[in-house]
Amino acid sequence: MLHAGIDPELVDTYRPSWNIGPTSRILGVYDHRDGARELAAFSWGLIPRWAKDPSAIRSTFNARAETVATKPMFRAAFAGSRLLVPVDAFYEWQTLAPKVKQPYAFRRADGAPIVFAGLREWWKDAEGNVLNSATIITTEAGPDMPIHNRQPVVLEPETWDLWLDPSMTDVEKLQPLLVPTIRGTLVRHPVSRDVGNVRNNGPELVEAIALEGDPGQNSA
Repeated sequence: MLHAGIDPELVDTYRPSWNIGPTSRILGVYDHRDGARELAAFSWGLIPRWAKDPSAIRSTFNARAETVATKPMFRAAFAGSRLLVPVDAFYEWQTLAPKVKQPYAFRRADGAPIVFAGLREWWKDAEGNVLNSATIITTEAGPDMPIHNRQPVVLEPETWDLWLDPSMTDVEKLQPLLVPTIRGTLVRHPVSRDVGNVRNNGPELVEAIALEGDPGQNSA
């Protein structure tokens, strides 16, 4: 689907996950300058190459669409190191009452994988060890996200080439891609609160559960 080669490291080291938390590895597809496209693993939480101490960089798991082109933390990556982040589903939490939240799993209504807009960076320590990291861009919630005020930017296939093109630096052409999904793109169902602990990991986490009088469910 993404027409990408696979980083050889993934063949031996990658394992599927149903509960990815910050600093965990996520998969991303990027374009080399020579035009080759590759699927590789990235640490979730972008570390800019100018950082002196990566442990001091926090809250870079998501980048806001409204400021990603200008914020120093992200603007270099936005200018030429963009990423496609493919997933089968993602979780969002609905606040039902003070200290009471219910998670939902979101998928594409057409059954295809979801592809997020992301950014990548590399950071090198004094010994020359390289850390590849990434962030996922978010925007205001669309009609398929009634339980939260933000959502990840989901890119449609016809935008992938433009988004990945490392020679494309025109913000005026890139910014219009960072919008909410149109109605009917995503469906959701409630899932177990076990997803709140990243030590829980298995396909059962994305299975639908029954909620009494659930007003937000829109998938079987």
